[in-house]
Amino acid sequence: MITLIDYKAGNLTSVRKAFSYLGQESVVTDNPKQVREAQALVLPGVGHFCTTERLASSGVRDAVCEAIGRGIPFLGICVGMQWQFAGSTEAPGTEGLALFEGACERFQTTLKVPHVGWNQIRRTRQGTQSRLLDGVPDDSFVYFTHSYRAPVVDGVSAVTTYGETFASAVERDNVFGVQFHPEKSGNTGLRILKNFCSAAERSAR
Repeated sequence: MITLIDYKAGNLTSVRKAFSYLGQESVVTDNPKQVREAQALVLPGVGHFCTTERLASSGVRDAVCEAIGRGIPFLGICVGMQWQFAGSTEAPGTEGLALFEGACERFQTTLKVPHVGWNQIRRTRQGTQSRLLDGVPDDSFVYFTHSYRAPVVDGVSAVTTYGETFASAVERDNVFGVQFHPEKSGNTGLRILKNFCSAAERSAR
């Protein structure tokens, strides 16, 4: 069972449909108790970084941290991945989980921002052992829509270039994140979600 975290800003419907297509049951919740008891957690994210403040005020942030501490697989999508960093200059007063070092910043490029559309992901050296990207060819195209990007630091498994190079996927132990939208990325995105489900199944054994 995949638990989708609802913080009133995520692209829940499309993500849930993608998991359903893969034959995976899912539940949508903003209840900290359900989050603590989850077997696998997914935080779909769209919109402004400050919307993640709801996760703290509702008690879900603490529940997510407890679940991660117990080894529960956690996947952040788009803003959900950015939340795994220390924070974002989009909302300086809003803290991230600081699971990965550094803060997200707005693109500093002459190209049009936001970065919207299909672009390629390239594995880092660390990404060669990525469970999330297993079976995904290097330079695969996935779908992005964002104005802020995460830095390339330890734990980044894939990068993308749009005027500048940024983190497009992260992975460390039971924590996974993607800047792009796998639910909108065709067969490549479905493979990535399937890999997350496989990691969750192994963790539950």
